[in-house]
Amino acid sequence: DPVTGLSTFSTSLSPNPLLLIMQNESGQNVDLYVPRKCSYTNRLIPAKDHGAVQLNVANIDPVTGLYTGESTAYALTGYIRNKAEGDMALTTLVQEKDASTMSS
Repeated sequence: DPVTGLSTFSTSLSPNPLLLIMQNESGQNVDLYVPRKCSYTNRLIPAKDHGAVQLNVANIDPVTGLYTGESTAYALTGYIRNKAEGDMALTTLVQEKDASTMSS
């Protein structure tokens, strides 16, 4: 709105009247909640999973061993952490990423 400076949202109608798509004026999706997935189990992390964590692991240059300024995010569910498998899951994910970057 030019007067208030607030963005207005339009809902595009689909064949199913119960399905509304939140979009701004430029057609970009503006959903308020985008669920995360566990990096280890590929399960959706529900909003009420208060045991879930997201960790950023630093990317390191293989030649110099120095931090490159980038990081990789890993999300783990509270289910994995409750079973005391969080550190094993994170180690597995980092080793898989390391093996894929070394081979390419």
